[in-house]
Amino acid sequence: MSSRRSITETSLYALALLLALGLRFVNLGALPLTDFEASPALQALHVADGLKPAIGADPAYVHLTAVLFFVFGATNFLARFWPALAGSLLVLAPLLFRGRLGRIPALLLAFFLACDPGLLALARMAGSSILAITTIVFAAAFWQMGRRAAAGVCAAFALLAGPGAWFGLFGLLLAWAIGAGLKAPAEKKAGSGEAGAAPARTGWDALRGPLGWGAGTLLLAGTLFLFSPQGLAGTFSALAAFISGWWMPSGVPVSRLLAALPAYALMPLVFGLAAAVRGAVRRDPLPLRLGLWALAALLLALAYPARQTGDLAWALLPLWTLAALELGLHFDFGKANIWEYGGVAALTVSILTIAGLNFASVTGVNLLTDYGKLRMLFVAGLLLLWALALALAALGWSKDMARLGGAWGAAIVLAVYMLGAATGAGGLRLPRTVEMWNPSPPIADADLLLQTAEQVSEWSTGSADSLPVVVYGVKSPALLWLFRDREVSQADALSSADSPALVVTPSGVTLNLAASYRGEGFRWRQAPLWEQAAVTDWSRWFAFRELPVADETVILWVRSDLLIDSQDQVTTP
Repeated sequence: MSSRRSITETSLYALALLLALGLRFVNLGALPLTDFEASPALQALHVADGLKPAIGADPAYVHLTAVLFFVFGATNFLARFWPALAGSLLVLAPLLFRGRLGRIPALLLAFFLACDPGLLALARMAGSSILAITTIVFAAAFWQMGRRAAAGVCAAFALLAGPGAWFGLFGLLLAWAIGAGLKAPAEKKAGSGEAGAAPARTGWDALRGPLGWGAGTLLLAGTLFLFSPQGLAGTFSALAAFISGWWMPSGVPVSRLLAALPAYALMPLVFGLAAAVRGAVRRDPLPLRLGLWALAALLLALAYPARQTGDLAWALLPLWTLAALELGLHFDFGKANIWEYGGVAALTVSILTIAGLNFASVTGVNLLTDYGKLRMLFVAGLLLLWALALALAALGWSKDMARLGGAWGAAIVLAVYMLGAATGAGGLRLPRTVEMWNPSPPIADADLLLQTAEQVSEWSTGSADSLPVVVYGVKSPALLWLFRDREVSQADALSSADSPALVVTPSGVTLNLAASYRGEGFRWRQAPLWEQAAVTDWSRWFAFRELPVADETVILWVRSDLLIDSQDQVTTP
């Protein structure tokens, strides 16, 4: 029986891993890289080309990706490969904490981490955000298992994983400080006059091994085996970037992060808060610590001036763990009729689904009108009906019947909502939706712009990537990444004597060069109008992830002698 249970458990973890791999790797290279993603990807490309670029705060990502670019060439898929792999491996972390969490909560947590919209979005994004989360979690897991060498290696990679690692570590330190502050008065009151046990200390012998492995990893990975020594400075650049974020605001308002929580993390909010309250009532140390970690991470994300929506991922980890602990308590079905539980769960699913559909039907409608008020009252009435139905089930059958049926019915509805949000956040849904997780606006017509440049080059030279491109007046790393397979340069000024073959400029710029040019406009960055959104816009975004956007247009200028038609004109889409 024990062997069969072990095989079943292993199979379920394998299923969670396959689910995570599928969600993170399918169509991974379909969307063009944004400016946020293209910046470290270009650094990796320059390292792969043998150059010695100044490496920013992401040396782990840059060096690992440079190896892939050197062997296989630079593509969108490979630029996002390591984050996708790290995000997939994160679902195995609950297996390492199974002794503390329990078998069922650990399994549930693995599936939650595989499907979470925020973690999925970060894993499908080029950069170090998810690398920092995964390496820190695995460092903690290996440390508590006594595998200190592996913990040292993971900790070293975390230090190389950008400012996100320092953000996460600071959140953990803040949680520890809050816990210590709350614990000290109680211990002082309870232990007055009693000598407490001396705190356990970790000796030098226990630290020497992981410190040695960590230092070696830091040296080799930070310098790419001494091939790129400038990457080692990225460790200090990451810390400097985190510190400078305290006086260099990002412009992301607190309200956007508060809106992201129910929009993407409704399930961990509901069940996580329930677990935290239960833990506080029972004085259970594990839920209390997780609750403090979630609270500290959330407060830090809201207080940090350089905040981004991705910072909420550090609060998602303890929230999902709390939710897994809470749902793990709802497996005590006993010998009762499973159809009775199923009936209560089906009723819950029906009522909550109807309530959600009614909420979606009033999106875009002014809720202050009589119609809007009536529909919202109807939604509130449905929720009241659900509560009444559970109360009647508790009185007519049993409290356990109402509790289990209501909990699993709500979990099914919230899980479906989570999967829908995940497909949008991960860029898996068509048409594309407006999401919060990428710090840079999405790119619209990158493929069309590149295809036009390739066609012009092939017509005039017979090769699709032989004509050089000059980018003038557009500060966009994504544009430089798009033309990475040809000679591309960024120009701050153009001389009237110049006559480059292809020039990319912002809309409204007229070229005064020695040769004549013909231009065509393409949509480039599409910035969602978050600050200008009205209440009706927000309600529609919550339901359908639709929001007005501001299009930025760039012009691709082609020297007229490369075309049959040599008339100077600009056409916009």
